[in-house]
Amino acid sequence: MKSRRLFPVLLLALAGAALVAGCSGLRLGYQQADVILEWRANTYFDLDRDQRRDFSARLDRLLAWHRYEQLPEYATFLTAAIDKAEHGLKTQDIAWFVDGFRARYKIIVNRGVADAAEVLSTLAPEQITALQKQFAKDNKKFADEHELESGVEKRKRARLKKSINQIEDWAGRLTREQEHKVAALLEPIPLIEHLRYEDRMRRQREFVEFLKTRQAKAAFAARLQLWLLEWDRGRTPEYDQLSAEVYAKRLNFYVAVDKLLTREQRTHALDRLQKFADDCRALSTRAPAHGQADDAALAAILALILSAADRA
Repeated sequence: MKSRRLFPVLLLALAGAALVAGCSGLRLGYQQADVILEWRANTYFDLDRDQRRDFSARLDRLLAWHRYEQLPEYATFLTAAIDKAEHGLKTQDIAWFVDGFRARYKIIVNRGVADAAEVLSTLAPEQITALQKQFAKDNKKFADEHELESGVEKRKRARLKKSINQIEDWAGRLTREQEHKVAALLEPIPLIEHLRYEDRMRRQREFVEFLKTRQAKAAFAARLQLWLLEWDRGRTPEYDQLSAEVYAKRLNFYVAVDKLLTREQRTHALDRLQKFADDCRALSTRAPAHGQADDAALAAILALILSAADRA
């Protein structure tokens, strides 16, 4: 998912931020989900008071459903992932995890798309302009992070830095030797971020274009659901082919990285995954809290959500 997708996707990003980026504050983040997701929606659409009230009510219902019906299943899924990873990763294990994540994303979209369409149908023209401005900021950030205006070597260094950060989020600090081996493993994988960038902008243009049909609610909701679920629809053949190649090579890359880790690093990663599973179980049996998170923790969680939304 390279473009933003209102609250079904924002909720997935909250869970995905913890799973993909390794956030240790899943309970804190989930307890503050209403605050975080309302902040994200307002950032993109500059909602007025009535829209914020409507969004909040719909979001509360989605979060209650997600907490009590989805989180227990997430805990089961994560426990199964731990069982698969304990004796060393295989490519089919990673593919299974990615497929599981995508399936859970689809469940959230199907549950929340009608409410999302209702909120989007109330947008005024100036709010769509605000959305386009935020898209432009996001795209500049993406281009800067991936060094898209630079030469191949700088782009490779940016990719390596991002990959090492992701690995260290899970496994802890890598040695210099491990970093060199990760760099060697990444080298055969083609650069694809320039095509991701072009495709995310295509998706954004597509979204803004079909927002013009938002008053025809039934047709708009159906189109929104399709756009949310089939994000590879409309890709160029070049991007589609390269995506498949990069995905296959990335599976092998992570299997090879797993073999580079020490016993302590693998234990660190598995323990963190176990904490996520435990948090999912605990959250699913507890009534939501309504306190405010401290500013530092909330800022960290918001940063992770932004990161997950770009990677999902």
